[in-house]
Amino acid sequence: MDLKEIQNLIKFVAKSGATEVKLEMEDVKITIKTGSGKTETTIVQQAPMAMPQMPVAAPTAPQAASDTTQADSSEKENDSKYIEIKSPIIGTFYRKPSPDKPVFVEVGDTVTPESIVCIVEAMKLFNEIESEVSGKIVKVLVDDGTPVEFGQPLFLVDPS
Repeated sequence: MDLKEIQNLIKFVAKSGATEVKLEMEDVKITIKTGSGKTETTIVQQAPMAMPQMPVAAPTAPQAASDTTQADSSEKENDSKYIEIKSPIIGTFYRKPSPDKPVFVEVGDTVTPESIVCIVEAMKLFNEIESEVSGKIVKVLVDDGTPVEFGQPLFLVDPS
């Protein structure tokens, strides 16, 4: 968020008559308080968070490790023939247009490039995500109502 956007936000809040507005994003927190003709702005930028360290796995028996490796590699080989539908934005993943409606797509459904497969909500805006590929939905990779990152795979599609 740049300075001009913040100034526009302050003007908007002042005109709206609201007494206090708080806005929190990934790395910026803004609180705008209005009252008695004054506008007070507090801007706090957080320092980038350190990368969490990966936990060190305890050594396992060689037999168990080779079995797991074989299972993982066969699953990766099966998944490699599928196309991933990825999230174009950061937000919250929803499979339904509203809680009382059916899901957009189920495993086994056929999709086209124009098919809406889910919604990703970002900052109170609900963005319909289209398939962009033709094929059959093989797997849903994200649970309904969970946060997703930019580029995170959401569905696997069999293009054949």
